[in-house]
Formats: sequence, structure tokens, C-alpha cells
Amino acid sequence: MSKVLIIIPAYNEEANIERVVDVLMKDYPQYDYVVVNDGSRDRTLEICKQRGYNYLNMPINVGLSGGVQAGMMYAYEHGYDCAIQFDGDGQHDPKYIEPMVKKIEEGYDICIGSRFVTEKKPHSLRMLGSNMIEFIIRLTTGKKIKDPTSGMRMFNKETIKIMAETFDYGPEPDTMAHLIRCGAKICEVQVEMHERIAGESYLDLRRSVKYMTHMFFSIIFIQWCRKKVKLGGREK
Repeated sequence: MSKVLIIIPAYNEEANIERVVDVLMKDYPQYDYVVVNDGSRDRTLEICKQRGYNYLNMPINVGLSGGVQAGMMYAYEHGYDCAIQFDGDGQHDPKYIEPMVKKIEEGYDICIGSRFVTEKKPHSLRMLGSNMIEFIIRLTTGKKIKDPTSGMRMFNKETIKIMAETFDYGPEPDTMAHLIRCGAKICEVQVEMHERIAGESYLDLRRSVKYMTHMFFSIIFIQWCRKKVKLGGREK
């Protein structure tokens, strides 16, 4: 049985973090977890301390990529077979972890919890950005990823090591595109995302446009300058 770590990056999630972690502890004790408090300005860190949660504390806000990478370092140091990025706002459902683990055990390097394997994307400005990233990844790698912006991503032991040891490997579509060109085997599992119950997403319209613009530029230009990594003897 694979040893699984759930990485929960949390920035100002005082209204959600107890519900998320308590469900994992009660209903999914077969998985380990670590909350990465990303320099929160609210009571997130205090709650983690009071509740006795397993956590890492970032003294300043390093962003999603930095927080997840800290979790990957933890996963690598503790010898986990799989690590999954799992939102601290309650949008991700842990019942999908098991089918994602099975995909990793079948030999995939990365498994994405996708909203659109069997479901169609809604027509919205945000989905327009997702469609454009999907197109660019397919154009530059030949691989179709239906939900490239999903924040529910699982990594095998080899990709955990790469992401832990490489400074600029964040869990974002541009890194996924780069790893595909390095030979990574990526799959998607259909999942359902819940609506955020409390708090506000950091991705407002301005940040969403900035994020999409950065992803386009990075996938088209920057990723070609990255040093290739070796995945299971599949270096390209």
C-alpha cells in the first residue's frame, strides 16, 4: 500500500481549516497530512497549534507554489510514495484520493483531479483562460489536459524528489507542460469540486488575468529554457 501525504497549503483559512483537517483525521486516517501555513495574517497558525495539527509554518507569505514545494520537501524527507496538493478551503473532496493513488500505482507520474474528464466546461471568462492554457499545452507537448488549472494534483515518488530539489518547480500548468516534455506520464481522474463555504479566494479577476498571462508566457517561452529532468529513464 502506498504511503500518501496530503499537502494542504493554507493562507488565511481560519474559517475552513478545522473542517478540512478534521474530516481527513476522522474519515481518512490511512493518509498522512501536513498543513503548510503560508504566512497567514489570521488565526490559521493559532488553530493549527491549538488543535495539535501536523503543520509547517512559513514565516512570510511565499505563495501557493512555495507552500506546495515546502510540502514536497517534507514528503521527500519522510519517504512518501505519493503526495497530493489539497486545498485548505474545502473545495477538494478526499474521496477521490484513492482512485488517484491507484493511477499512480499503475505507473503514472502525475494524476490530476479533473472536473472535465466526463463533464463539459461551462462557458465563462475563467474557463476561457483554462481552454487557452489547455490549447497551448497541447500545442507545445502534444498532450491534452482537460483541466490544467485544477489545484488537485498528485505526484509520485520520483516527481516529489524533483519538485523538492528544484527551486522553480511549482505545481502549475507550466511545470506540468515542462514535465510532459521530459517524459512524464500524466493522467486525469474525474472529480467534483465543492464551492468554497467561507472566506474569499485570492484569485480575483485581476489576479486571474495576471495568472493566465503568466502561464501563457511561461509555457510558450520560459519552459523551453529549463533544464530537462530525468523521469524513470525517460529523459527527452
